[in-house]
Amino acid sequence: MEVIRIPRIMREISKELRFKGKSIGFIPTMGALHEGHLSLIRRAKEENDIVIVSIFVNPTQFAQGEDYEKYPRDVELDKEKLEALAIDYLFLPDVNSLYPEGYSTYVVVEGLSDKLCGIFRPGHFRGVATIVCKLFNIVKPLRAYFGQKDYQQSLIIRRMVEDLNFDIEIIVCPTVREQDGLAMSSRNLYLNEKERQSATVIYKALKEGERLLNKGEKPLDVKLKMHEILKNEPLIREIQYAGVYDPLTLEEVKERQNKYLLAVALKIGDTRLIDNLIVE
Repeated sequence: MEVIRIPRIMREISKELRFKGKSIGFIPTMGALHEGHLSLIRRAKEENDIVIVSIFVNPTQFAQGEDYEKYPRDVELDKEKLEALAIDYLFLPDVNSLYPEGYSTYVVVEGLSDKLCGIFRPGHFRGVATIVCKLFNIVKPLRAYFGQKDYQQSLIIRRMVEDLNFDIEIIVCPTVREQDGLAMSSRNLYLNEKERQSATVIYKALKEGERLLNKGEKPLDVKLKMHEILKNEPLIREIQYAGVYDPLTLEEVKERQNKYLLAVALKIGDTRLIDNLIVE
């Protein structure tokens, strides 16, 4: 595994690889790697000649008062995990190399960025779309891999790729879960033992929503039941959203249809957790 820190050098390496006809699979991450990330890397290794992983905690996707400064960082441990998987390149840029003084260009995907998480994290998806756009331009992958846990993010990136004519295939892989159903997330490291136990209620609410939809219940009744389950967990400090949404538009669904996105975002203590299920 070769570690590259300078965007210009990463771009030159990628250009040379593509010139040689090598397919590049790319996984952009913010580090604190867990089995969810590693599953994306394994998939990329199966489908590409070269695998590149980036680690960059992107400041532009954190609003004021969010957890940018305390976001989990352990680059040495991440390197060990990546070396064990024998990836080809780790792209490890610093903030100044990607956002030099005077930086003023941003990417906004309208219509999707201001829903669900976008309501509670204004500017978040502007930061996500901007950094992913920049990384795509540097790494020039044939395929890029994302997890379904960040469903809204993957939908926004797909739209950006389509709208801006990127020649990149976006592959969304299933959410990887702990044995008790909790979706793997770097932010799970913030939870103490009691909070970690209470977080399992998220998956329980999603699964009950799935059961009720499959039984023919109306989406609004499903939403009410999900809220009831979540409100019975005393350690949940705030339910930001929990309900039934259209998987293409992210609008709340009120009538029955063929496909649904069940999605939840809430806070346990100071930790914000999200999860979702697709129901057909």
